[in-house]
Amino acid sequence: MVVQINIFLSFVISFTIVFFVIPKIIDVSRIKKLFDVPNHRSAAKQIVPTLGGIAIYAGFRLSQIVSLDSFNTNELKYMSAGVMVMFLMGLNDDIIGISAKTKLFIQVLVASYVVIFGGYQIENLHGLFGINEIEYFTGIILSIFVIVGIINSLNLIDGIDGLASGIGIIITGVFGVLFLNIGDYLYAITCFSLTGSLVAFFLYNVFGNTNKIFMGDTGSLILGIVVALITIHFIEVAPVSNMAVNGSTAIALAVIIVPVIDTLRVFAIRISQKRSPFSPDMNHIHHNLLKLTGSHLTSSSIIIAVNGLIILVSFLVIDQIGSNLLFCILLISGFTLASIPAYILKWQDINTSIKKEDKSIFALSIFTKKSKD
Repeated sequence: MVVQINIFLSFVISFTIVFFVIPKIIDVSRIKKLFDVPNHRSAAKQIVPTLGGIAIYAGFRLSQIVSLDSFNTNELKYMSAGVMVMFLMGLNDDIIGISAKTKLFIQVLVASYVVIFGGYQIENLHGLFGINEIEYFTGIILSIFVIVGIINSLNLIDGIDGLASGIGIIITGVFGVLFLNIGDYLYAITCFSLTGSLVAFFLYNVFGNTNKIFMGDTGSLILGIVVALITIHFIEVAPVSNMAVNGSTAIALAVIIVPVIDTLRVFAIRISQKRSPFSPDMNHIHHNLLKLTGSHLTSSSIIIAVNGLIILVSFLVIDQIGSNLLFCILLISGFTLASIPAYILKWQDINTSIKKEDKSIFALSIFTKKSKD
């Protein structure tokens, strides 16, 4: 019962801090003119403060400190250090600006630190495609790649209102419940500390009018590093816990499916067009859905709902079909679902072009007939 109280407190404390801190951040942003100015690639069309990540960090860390007061938190010191570096880098980027190469370099350094010293290393795939234990250095390289990839994937989906925070709520909430069920209370409380911060931020980001705010790189980088580390931790501890979770690698993919698939998809498109995979564009799932629906909330809700449905179905079928088949189905269905909005837009463009061509032909035939007359 004590653990449940701590989890409840972790959510309430982080929610409360973020809810009351954001209006102050908005006031300071307006005074100091710290805004996100829309450009041709922006989904937002109004000037909005971008420092919501400060509130998310404050709520998350203070909630962790208070809620984990009676626990041995030595294991989390490496996560805390990594989150702090991401916070400082994101804040610097939101206020001054940092080159993509510098950000990637720092991300690799942080990932290397938490993997080598913090033990956030994928050491075993637990039978996925017949692979169990992984050689030490291979595990280090794989883990660094996964962490950097997840950090950037969460950063990339922060393109419309409510999406990054909504997906973050799903991911941290699901992992929080999973950690609670397997008795890993340290990480359960950590997850719900971030969930509470994201819920409060979501309300301002989606429903705010005069007090609207974005999380900026500060928020998305914090979210990315935490999600990356709890994902790796889940893959490693879930199969060997007292209440073992079958197919932890496949289940982890189901939980983080949206940012992973979106990133792989846009990278593939950019490379096929002989562009840098890090070059910005409007080919993300959320951009295409926004063109179709015309609504940030509707587009985000569809993506979040699909993510939730995929997680639910994965839990229902994992015991019947096994982790190998589920992993493959997740990748195939993920890419298929992600491509649907783009194909609908392409079909609409073709139909529009055909209609314009038909009108032109009709007008030309009328003109020709009148000329003959």
